Amino acid sequence: MIKNNSINIKFLFSISFIIIISVYLMFLGTFKTVNIITDEYLFILAIFPILLISYYFKKKLSGFEIIDYNKNNTPSIQSAIGFFLVFQVVDFYYEDGFIGMISQWFIYWIMGVITVLLMTLINYYRNYKRVSSLIN
Repeated sequence: MIKNNSINIKFLFSISFIIIISVYLMFLGTFKTVNIITDEYLFILAIFPILLISYYFKKKLSGFEIIDYNKNNTPSIQSAIGFFLVFQVVDFYYEDGFIGMISQWFIYWIMGVITVLLMTLINYYRNYKRVSSLIN
């Protein structure tokens, strides 16, 4: 489980998803919310192969100690919020105001999920290489 500044990343993504969907439903309505989510179907589908490959490595590494190579590479929550705020200002300007700005939140959320999954996958792969070299 990846943790950053004592905040569980899975919990953070779950809460942020609920907040994003709530804001979408409040300001955009059901039809526009569903439309925003379905427009990003390719990014959502990209999550499944990453999950399958991660599951494969996790299964291969069961019974071995998994070293967290990413512990020194995780950004702080303050820098993540800082980047988010900068992107919000840029989106507010380029996406024609508040509605355009919040319509970008779901793609940011998907990209964040993909990033965390890829970091986990790379960590599993490095552990797999380490374990393979110990066995051979």
